[in-house]
Amino acid sequence: MRMTIIASTIATTLALAACSSNSTTSSTSQAQTMQQNQSDNILMRESTLPYHTPDFDKLTTADYEPAFEKGMAENRAEIEKIANNPASATFENTLVAMEKSGEILNRASTVFFGLSSIISDDEYQRIEAEMGPKLSAHFDNIFLNDKLFARVNTIYKNKDSLSQEDQRLVDYYYNNFVRAGANLSDADKTTMRDINEQVTKLQTEFSQNILASFKNDTILVTEKSKLAGLSDADIASLASAAESADKEGYLITLVNTTRQPILTNLTNRELREKIWKKSSNRALDVNGPIILKLTKLRAQKAKLLGYPNWASYVIEDQMAKTPENVFEILDDLAPKAVARAKQEAADIEEVMHADGLKGDVQPWDWAYYAEKVRKAKYDLDESETKPYFELNSVLENGLFFAMEKLYGITFKERKDIPLYVEDSRVFEVFNADGSSIGLFFFDPYAREGKAGGAWMSEFVTQSFMKQNKPVVYNELNIPKPAEGQPTLLTFDEASTLFHEFGHAAHGLFSQVKYQSLAGTSTARDFVEFPSQFNEDWAIEPAVIANYAKHYKTGEQIPQPLLDKLLKAVQFNKGFDTTEYLAAALLDMEWHTISADANISDVEKFEQKALAKHGIDYAPVKPRYKSSYFSHTFAGGYSAGYYAYLWTEVFAADAFAYMQENGGLTRENGEVFRREVLSKGNSEDLMENYIQFRGQKPTVDALLKRRGLTQ
Repeated sequence: MRMTIIASTIATTLALAACSSNSTTSSTSQAQTMQQNQSDNILMRESTLPYHTPDFDKLTTADYEPAFEKGMAENRAEIEKIANNPASATFENTLVAMEKSGEILNRASTVFFGLSSIISDDEYQRIEAEMGPKLSAHFDNIFLNDKLFARVNTIYKNKDSLSQEDQRLVDYYYNNFVRAGANLSDADKTTMRDINEQVTKLQTEFSQNILASFKNDTILVTEKSKLAGLSDADIASLASAAESADKEGYLITLVNTTRQPILTNLTNRELREKIWKKSSNRALDVNGPIILKLTKLRAQKAKLLGYPNWASYVIEDQMAKTPENVFEILDDLAPKAVARAKQEAADIEEVMHADGLKGDVQPWDWAYYAEKVRKAKYDLDESETKPYFELNSVLENGLFFAMEKLYGITFKERKDIPLYVEDSRVFEVFNADGSSIGLFFFDPYAREGKAGGAWMSEFVTQSFMKQNKPVVYNELNIPKPAEGQPTLLTFDEASTLFHEFGHAAHGLFSQVKYQSLAGTSTARDFVEFPSQFNEDWAIEPAVIANYAKHYKTGEQIPQPLLDKLLKAVQFNKGFDTTEYLAAALLDMEWHTISADANISDVEKFEQKALAKHGIDYAPVKPRYKSSYFSHTFAGGYSAGYYAYLWTEVFAADAFAYMQENGGLTRENGEVFRREVLSKGNSEDLMENYIQFRGQKPTVDALLKRRGLTQ
């Protein structure tokens, strides 16, 4: 989710990197970059803006490399001073000193890797390729420093006298060192450095190939008649996209997943098939070889550290603990999901056949005919509902309203703080007593060069020690309407808005001493819990009544239409769950191979892996096929995509518990905020949940939430 410099590995750092174009910063040559006067470089000094928000209006790409170089040099000197301190190792002179180190590097990396996923251009990509290996080597020099690890090890062995949060920080650093290879021989450390450098380069290359795919794998339609089924607003948006790309016609760009939303309403079957195949096969030629090299290198790194495979290494310090535990829950749900998907396919094929098409449903037919089934079953047409989900109303009358009811917080838009892109907004967030919490940036629109999907991260992380309040941001990829038109959302897009603010709340409500343990710096199979939990408030009756109003008339969504929408929420859950599980199982299979495995064909590996788990159901493909599975092959979520399901167990259980105890109340919100959202990683995560809930979560609410119960 975000990056803390000293405490993170470079792989996780680079997982935040992505994209290109439409930058508000100016590109310069490398020579100009290195000659930049340091006194003009905003990354070299702490921001004087509220909450130390970066001076985006003064930032140029020329600032990055000098800041990285100076930041690494300063950090090296700080680390050497700590490692060679003649005084005996103490918590203060070693771990607290490390927490305080690397300020310039932390600031430069946070801004660079944040914006490279949002507004990157060719210069961002060049800097990323240049600095990635240097940063990898820099962190290797820290975590493989024998003298430094000896001090950390001494503190670890004598930690019992420390406070609970201090002990947590000791464990955090000690585990980071050991898992980075601090206990390896000198020869193995050399091998580790080489592997890390290769992995960094491959992850960067994979990410940039995906970026190129977003630019190049587009479909230009020249005949408007082929777009039958789309709304006038959607067609206008495609025309606007073509115009922006200096093309004549209507430009269809792909979203990050295998499934493409445009297929839901597009009547032309030939065009649907073309779009789906373009999506499903993208980047295979360039990313296929990278996948084979990368998975082997990860397996070799795991073997070097004493693990049978990469997944065993990754999951050991997560809540799941072992790959076997992950496979158990995925394999338990897989047959239930496929059985539900087959039931859905039967309904779809009935409508297809009535429409004159013979045979089984194809992947490019599913969304289109599923929408017809949904309309028939629930008498629901998405074009009827979208006028009631206008973006600003969903944000302010929906999300902000719910957050005030639950947590007592309020939002005030700030027009005096510079933005990193023109379409974004920034809000100051306040407690019920008027005290300030932090800043929330909101950037809703898709644009060329922006990474696909939706996410949250931070420009400033909360820390009592550093006296920092949080500055967080949410990124969405909602198609921008033609000029002068309202932004009307699907219900899924509205739910995503709520989801991502769940992460933002986790960062905003953090009340932790050390930055390395603050906010969303938790296990990956816990960090999605607050966000998935927050999704369900989008359909809370009092909330949806407050924001689901017609953008023209202000009329509340009619109750019969709302009832149909809420009944339809569980529609297509077999498909949704199957495509997710297929991707999660692919991720696990790629990362449970041994270091000696020889795999030569990505597509054959995929087919075999899915068949092994009985989830190779032809009409439903993985949410991400390997060649564009950025979660796992650009870092961040390797052997961790299962986390979305793992945390949904917590989310469904927590929401059901709240509903049983009064629902949307300040009392419920305060307990959840205090026991879960404020703690970051400063305490045992399961114990935090038990303090909130009174027991560990069960899967009952999850099965109900996904419609997999009988």
